[in-house]
Amino acid sequence: MTAPADDSSEGGHSEAERRLHERTRSDDAGTSPDEPETGTTPRGPERDLGVREQMPENTVAPVDPGGGAATFEVVGVREGMFGVDGTGDTSGYGGLRRPVVMPGATQRPFGGWFDEVADQLASGLRQTGTGDVVERVVVDRGEMTVHVRRGHLLATVRQLRDDAALRFEFCSGVSGVHYPGDRGRELHAVYHLLSMTHNRRLRLEVSVPDADPHIPSVVSVYPTADWHERETYDFFGIIFDGHPALTRIMMPDDWPGHPQRKDYPLGGIPVEYKGATIPPPDTRRAYS
Repeated sequence: MTAPADDSSEGGHSEAERRLHERTRSDDAGTSPDEPETGTTPRGPERDLGVREQMPENTVAPVDPGGGAATFEVVGVREGMFGVDGTGDTSGYGGLRRPVVMPGATQRPFGGWFDEVADQLASGLRQTGTGDVVERVVVDRGEMTVHVRRGHLLATVRQLRDDAALRFEFCSGVSGVHYPGDRGRELHAVYHLLSMTHNRRLRLEVSVPDADPHIPSVVSVYPTADWHERETYDFFGIIFDGHPALTRIMMPDDWPGHPQRKDYPLGGIPVEYKGATIPPPDTRRAYS
């Protein structure tokens, strides 16, 4: 009479039980039974996050997708700690001189989903009869900025919002920038757009001269831009034509000038702090 085959392993467990135990452990850890545990393999939620980040809608272009040398545009020189003109430097860093550098236009292919968005936007605007809209496209640090001519801003944001292949439904903010050395383009308005449908972010930028600081308001397309445009007007002096109530939002209505422009003099009021009085910047000792 033949004895039954012994399938037990060390510890009294059968081979089938041992393999079932290993499979259960590997499922909990996010690895396969045959995958060696090296200590560097993401597990569980970390592994799922890595997979999501590699999905096409979440991939971004490399900094220089073409493999060539990146181009840069020098628009001025920043002096001192704050780069303010017309006021003595009170920081002690008046000798600092740094070029104000911006990335130049990026050549195709942009990489990732950037080409898809650029093509769809151009195609949609052509169908609406809109003329030459885009000045240039800049891809830098994995982010895409589309520089748009101000006369076509409203048509552009409507296309970005309403086109099902684009669907940038949300404007999260409008920012102002002042580059005094960027002649004829000193004031920049920057729009930060989000597509919740496609999980993408896009930046629009419009540049206007100091002598004509008018840009169409986008409040009719993105109501969330209401207070953001008011703040940009308040601090930089950009006038958003068509805004329902373009008034100051931070400074008093009779405040002279726009405080975040580079040509706005450093000034202020004395500040009391723990019994001491800190003088305003324009009355402090100047080092230049």
